[in-house]
Parts: sequence; C-alpha cells; structure tokens
Amino acid sequence: MNRQNTVLIVAGHLLFWLFNYALIAFGMELDWNGFVSPFGSLAYAYAYGLFFNAILFYVQVFWLVPKLYRQNKKLKFHVISFTIIIVISIIESYFDSILHGIYKIYIEDAFVGSFIGNTTINLLYSTVGFYYIFKLEYKKSEKIKQQILEETYKTELKYLKAQLNPHFLFNGINSVYHLIGKNDVLAKETLLQFSGLLRYQLYESETHISLEKELGYVSQYIKIEETRKGSDIQLQYDIKFENPDKKIAPLLLIPFIENAFKHCSHHTDDFMNIIHIKIIEIGGTLTLNVTNSFDASLSEGSVGGIGLSNVKRRLPLVYPDQYQLEIRREKTNFIVDLIINL
Repeated sequence: MNRQNTVLIVAGHLLFWLFNYALIAFGMELDWNGFVSPFGSLAYAYAYGLFFNAILFYVQVFWLVPKLYRQNKKLKFHVISFTIIIVISIIESYFDSILHGIYKIYIEDAFVGSFIGNTTINLLYSTVGFYYIFKLEYKKSEKIKQQILEETYKTELKYLKAQLNPHFLFNGINSVYHLIGKNDVLAKETLLQFSGLLRYQLYESETHISLEKELGYVSQYIKIEETRKGSDIQLQYDIKFENPDKKIAPLLLIPFIENAFKHCSHHTDDFMNIIHIKIIEIGGTLTLNVTNSFDASLSEGSVGGIGLSNVKRRLPLVYPDQYQLEIRREKTNFIVDLIINL
C-alpha cells in the first residue's frame, strides 16, 4: 500500500469517528441510560463510549484477527475477544455510574442496565472490526490476483504475437513466390507492399492502435491476396468505419481473413470460389463478417491454422465479455461472425 492510500484510509477513519460522534452527541435527541443531549451528559458519555468502541474495533483489526484468528488459534481468539468486551463494558459502565452521580441521574439498577447496553454496542463494534479486516484483506488479495492476471495476459499476448509473426512472414513470402515468373513487376510491387505490412506488424503493432491503421493494414493485405489470386476467386470486400481514432488490439482481424484466402475452394468454375469480407464500425461496435467457399471433401480438422487458433485465444484476453464470435459451416461455405465493443 503506498503512502497516499495510507493517508486516505487514515483520514477516512478519522472522519468516520468524528462524524459518528457529532451525529449522536449533538445531531440527535437521544436518551442513553439517562444521558441526554440538552444537558450535555450524552456528549461526555458518548465520548468515552466511542473511545472504547474504537479500541475494540482496532484490537480486532490489528491484533486478534491477524495474530490469533488467522493463525488458527480460534478458541483463544474467541476467549480473548469476549473477555476484552466484558472488561471494557464493566469499565465503561463504571464511568457511566460516575457520570450519573455528577448529573444527579437516578435510575434503578443503573449499573446493570448500562452494562447490558454497553456490552451490546461493544459486541457490535468488535464484530464490525472482525469483518472489516476480512473485507480489507479480500480487496488486497483481489488486487494482487488482478495484477498477476494482467501480467499473465501480457505474457500470453507476447507469446501469441511471437507465433503470429513467423506465420504471417511465411504466408507473405508464399504469396510473392506465386507471382515470380508470372508477373515479375507485380511480384516486386507486392513484395514492397508486403515489406510495409511486415514493418507495421513489427514496429507499429504494440498494445492498442487506431482503428484506421489496423483497417488500413487489413485493406493492404486483402489487396495483396487479390493480386495473387487474380480471377481464381470472386472477391468482394467492404470496409467502413465511423471512428478512425478508436483503439483496437493489433493483428486481431487478419487471421480470419487470412484463413479465408488460405482455405478458399479450388473449383474449376471460378465463380464458385467466393470470398466475401465485410468490416463495419458504428458507434464503437466493430462487426466482421468473412465468408469463403471451401471444398466439401475437405476434412473437418483442416480448416484453420496457427493464426486462427491464436486469435481465438487472444480475444478473451484482450476483450473479456466484450465480444461475440461465431464460426460455422453452412453447406460449402465457412462463415465467421465477430462483434467487438471497442
């Protein structure tokens, strides 16, 4: 706990006790064991009464719970807790009897009445102290867990990105390879585009980036694949966004698109080989729909790859409870629907 948090907690406790005292002693007309506000007796009685309440509260917080209850000395904890409550209640009731004499307050069985009332209140504050320390420790443990979880997420994302980089490099080189010999000029242009994409992935894809940059990267990738595939596929794509400065995790969309090109069908009739890509961002909600035809004879496990499996692991890390992903087959089409709240 840093110094600033400690100061805030101490200040909060002081304000609680001061407000508690002011409210009961001066803000309300109460009759507590004969002590009342108008004559000032309640202010004196509640001053030492609240002091004893605070002692019981902090004894639980700083000693009894951490030193006894937490150490599985529960019998000793209960015996000492009860003994302290009884002793303090007796002392407080004795002070009450002195104050009764000073203010000439005569009540039948005053000491017994004070003792019962004081014991009840002291038991309450002791119990509150017991639960307070558990709640405080729970918050600390949850904060530590969250920090560990965040570190785990960062490590996992670094690992996934390390896998994605060589995967992307392999596919890009493969794309250029198919153009060499067919159209060397286009191969050079594609290689230049590919080097730009690789530079983006290596140097500009840290943490979160603007939606405009990420979708620009996606558009470049689609164009490279469009060049490589040529008329072998019927490609349609539509990319629109309202908020270019919205942030998104980098390299999150490309595996779905890459998967579509990689596993698109190879029918003799080119019009049966389709890839439809639609990316729309409206009001901070990004929707991705990718549809590609595939060969019906393709085995169940052959659709997908490292990139797709990686992004399926990344999504719950980066956007927990903020995304919906559905991947399905419909006849000869492979369909991906993804919605992310950016």
